[in-house]
Amino acid sequence: MNYPIKTINQIQPILRGFRKAAGLTQQAMAEKLGITQQSYAQLESNPAAASMERLFKVLRMLDVELVLTVNAPSVPDQDSGNASPAQPRRIVATSKKKESW
Repeated sequence: MNYPIKTINQIQPILRGFRKAAGLTQQAMAEKLGITQQSYAQLESNPAAASMERLFKVLRMLDVELVLTVNAPSVPDQDSGNASPAQPRRIVATSKKKESW
């Protein structure tokens, strides 16, 4: 499943969702990362303040891959002259884990 991110504020609920989907508490994540629960809670509540290195370490622990793509500009339709979107290129985070029901 892909999770397009357009603003930094969208990272916080996505991080929390991946952590919970993995069945981990903040305490368990903190232990895996070698930090205190309070430090992890702060990172999760304000990921914009975290370094990219720390954010990527959290994503690796959650087995999440970050994929960057670029939105293509609109291309004029030669028949009608109207602009139509080219192939979109997006920023997505995906979990490598398969969902089980």
